[in-house]
Amino acid sequence: MSTNTVLIIEDERAIAQIIDFNLRQNGFEVKTAYDGLSGLEMALSEDVGLVLLDVMLPGLDGFEVLRRLRMKSSVPVIMVTAREEEQDKILGLETGADDYITKPFSMRELVARVRANMRRAPGQNDPGDRNKKSFGPFKVDLSMQQVTKNDRPVELTQREYELVLYFIASPMRVISREELIENVWRYEYYGDLRTVDVAMRRLREKLEDDPADPRYIITKRGAGYFIQEGQ
Repeated sequence: MSTNTVLIIEDERAIAQIIDFNLRQNGFEVKTAYDGLSGLEMALSEDVGLVLLDVMLPGLDGFEVLRRLRMKSSVPVIMVTAREEEQDKILGLETGADDYITKPFSMRELVARVRANMRRAPGQNDPGDRNKKSFGPFKVDLSMQQVTKNDRPVELTQREYELVLYFIASPMRVISREELIENVWRYEYYGDLRTVDVAMRRLREKLEDDPADPRYIITKRGAGYFIQEGQ
C-alpha cells in the first residue's frame, strides 16, 4: 500500500484544491473525489494511505461512505465536520473513523493530523483493528461500545462512554467544560458547568487507580481536561 497518498472526498472544489495544494507541498500524493459514491469507489479500488472524508456530501453522506468502507477496508479515515456539527465526532468514531477535524481548520493542523494517523496506522489487513482505540492501559472497542482496563471491562454509563470517545479523538488536547457541554451533553443539558466536573470525577473513580492523583484524566486549571496517553 502507498502510505503517502491521501484521498480527499470533498464536494466543495475550492476547499479540495486548497487541501490538495498544501498536502502536495508537504510531500504527499493526492487523489480527489467530489461526491460520496465516487469517493467510496476510489477508496476501495485505488492505492491510498488515508482518506480525508467530509461529512456533508451529495449522494452518500460521509457517515454512509464510512460505514460501507469499513465493511471492506481499514484505511485510516479523518472525518471533516463543520463547526455546528462538531457533535458528529462521536458518531464518526463509532462508525470507524480514526480522527476528526473541524472546519475552519489550519493547514498546519491538517497536515499534522494526516501524518499522525498515517504513522499510527497498522498493516491495515484487519478491519477490526480500526474499531479499537487505546490510551494507557485502556482499550476502547467501538463496535462493542466497551472500555477495558488491563483487559478487564469497566462499567461506564452512556455519558461516561461518550466522554471517553470525545477525549480519545483528540489526545493531549485540553478540552473546556463549555466544549464538553456543547458536544457531549448537547440538548440534554440542564444546569451549570459544574455538571462536567461531577461527571469527570465519577469517570476518574472508575478509570484511575488513585482518583485523587490521576495519571490519565488530567485537569488543566482554568482551561479544562485532557487525556494523557502514556502510562
